Amino acid sequence: MKIGRFDLPVARPLVMAIINVTPDSFSGDGFGNRIDAAVNSAQMAIAAGADIIDVGGESSRPGAASVSLDEEMRRVVPVVEAIARLGVPVSVDTTKPEVMAASIAVGASLINDINALQAPGAMEAVAASDCAVCLMHKKGEPGDMQNAPRYDDAVDEVWSFLHARKLAALDAGIESECILIDPGFGFGKTLAHNLALFGALERFGELAPVLVGVSRKSMLGEITELPVDQRVVPSVVAAVAAASRGATILRVHDVAQTVAGLKVWQKLGGSINARSGC
Repeated sequence: MKIGRFDLPVARPLVMAIINVTPDSFSGDGFGNRIDAAVNSAQMAIAAGADIIDVGGESSRPGAASVSLDEEMRRVVPVVEAIARLGVPVSVDTTKPEVMAASIAVGASLINDINALQAPGAMEAVAASDCAVCLMHKKGEPGDMQNAPRYDDAVDEVWSFLHARKLAALDAGIESECILIDPGFGFGKTLAHNLALFGALERFGELAPVLVGVSRKSMLGEITELPVDQRVVPSVVAAVAAASRGATILRVHDVAQTVAGLKVWQKLGGSINARSGC
């Protein structure tokens, strides 16, 4: 799989390690402005088997407040520049075109946008580069998205949105091979919506390679009644389940445990028909 300037093997799903440079991550693992700590965490994730490092400077948890452009730039760009020297693809979790452009300039290979490049200038920022992009669906904004979200058919609505955003990206000049999609688990969805989307992952995979991010999320808490700090095993099980349904990238907090789970799954006969990406 090609992500920016990197060609990655896809004998198994790729593992994307989450590096939050925020003070308010829902999982309690944010590094704030501690660049050295974030880079050290990235090094540990790579040693544990991470294929991609995903850097985010603005929390998108339910109820999260927005962060100014200057603050997000200050948090994200130096960390991206430092981690890009480690020899793995760096993804940037942002909705701001200015952060996208600045991150690409210092070595980012993937833009992971929960807003699916809908902000003015976002599409152009990616199209002007050789970066890959992940287009995600969300209903509402982080501050209100979990206030009783409703769908007539969650799978159809999310699929139609992502299909439309893929077409918009193609029209803007982004190559099909450079586009990933994410159904957006927990972003304006009830547990029932999340379960329906999970069950339809193979359908989404027909549209584009799929990134799945359910690590430690509240949907796992609803299923297990476990707090965030006790959701490692549920997160690994969910990651393996996503792999079995064709997910190409798994976005996780617990890299070593996820890599181990995937090794067991593969040894016991699991396989993925991976789609190529940029």
